[in-house]
Amino acid sequence: ELKNDRRDESVIFSMQTFVVKLASGIAALVASICLSINHLQSGTEVSDADKLVDSIIPAQELYARTGIQKQLFNTIYQLMALKEEHPEQLEKAETMLMIPDYFDYKLTGVMKQEYTNATSTNLVYAASKTWDYELIDMLGLPKKLFGALSMPGTVVGNLTEEIQKEVGFDATVILPATHDTGSAFLAVPARDDKAVYLSSGTWSLLGVENEEPICTEDSWKENFTNEGGAWYRFRYLKNIMGLWMIQSIRRELNGVAYVAGRTSKYAKDARKTRLASLEAVQSTSSSRACPCDKQADGKQWSFPDLIEAARGASDFHSIVDANDDRFLAPESMIDAIKDYCRISGQQVPETVGEIMQCVYLSLSRCYKEAILNLCKLTGKIYTSINIVGGGCQDMYLNEMTSKAIGLPVFAGPVEGTAIGNLIVQFIAAGEFTDLQAARDAIRRSFDIKEIQ
Repeated sequence: ELKNDRRDESVIFSMQTFVVKLASGIAALVASICLSINHLQSGTEVSDADKLVDSIIPAQELYARTGIQKQLFNTIYQLMALKEEHPEQLEKAETMLMIPDYFDYKLTGVMKQEYTNATSTNLVYAASKTWDYELIDMLGLPKKLFGALSMPGTVVGNLTEEIQKEVGFDATVILPATHDTGSAFLAVPARDDKAVYLSSGTWSLLGVENEEPICTEDSWKENFTNEGGAWYRFRYLKNIMGLWMIQSIRRELNGVAYVAGRTSKYAKDARKTRLASLEAVQSTSSSRACPCDKQADGKQWSFPDLIEAARGASDFHSIVDANDDRFLAPESMIDAIKDYCRISGQQVPETVGEIMQCVYLSLSRCYKEAILNLCKLTGKIYTSINIVGGGCQDMYLNEMTSKAIGLPVFAGPVEGTAIGNLIVQFIAAGEFTDLQAARDAIRRSFDIKEIQ
């Protein structure tokens, strides 16, 4: 505004970024509230809905239509669970809004169903890029819930009068790719079409962009998914365990319960040790004593500490299958890793460094296997890996990944989802001619680190 002496649509960029981030942050809370209201519990009715869908349409046939990998949290199963438990609620509903669509509605009063997030419902026909009404009929879901799908870059509308009064201005709301990975992939500053994309965070999403979906039997068996992207570019990717294992270990070592209702013995011991350290500090008369100091006992582990420990155990070679369900929500991530190594006949990690080295080796091995399968399924050879998201800051994992796969890694930018959101806004406003021009600007604007 200061530069151009006018207020323009750029003000909505930060608002839209906020909407996407906020939507991602509270989606789990909203979902849990809705499931609680409807008396639905994860693993019971939703699991039954999974079986019900399979009895109506076999899993492979469903994949051939939608191209989406099977996940119990997919909307298709949630809607079927609701249909079984409270069909009257579906009948009363006039439309269905995903969480970001609902925020757009609250901002503008206009209802739109955005394409990229809609594809994750498992109810969009991949080939036609529209709702699969034949499938919806097969499942007995009300057609009225599923309207026209809108592409990122579509104008939703202006702020409602109520919102304008609250914020003091008006602005045009434009759809981003409301699926967070859909936005993150747009921010990948790829140099050509031979780059593998890795959106790295709590989960790792590794894949490429394709112009057409791959819904073959081999693709289904390898559990790759075809999520719709902006401008109908398909995100062909594999969901891989990401930094969740590392985050969980850190919380456990620091005495924090990382799964609600579960506290491992390591977390309990760490908490007791820290409390004892605090009491010792409080009882001493020394003015130099500080409970914040890192001590041998009661130490608070940072991510750099864990990386340093892993580097110190670089000669440890045991690995686990990071995608094994046992690592999703174990009572103790540390024990789960030890148990896997013990059962598989490998050396059991004992020190923090050995545990962390095991995780880093395992993640980089998963990335390697996924890329090899990707080459096989697409028939292409890839020459680099672009990593975006918070996980791209873990340079040790980047090094391990480059070493395991034998390809250069380009790390950055960190805020992939927010930047990808901006890209759609810029292109809609005419600031960039196309996606490649925007990606070229990202490469010039951010510190992209190359790891060989």
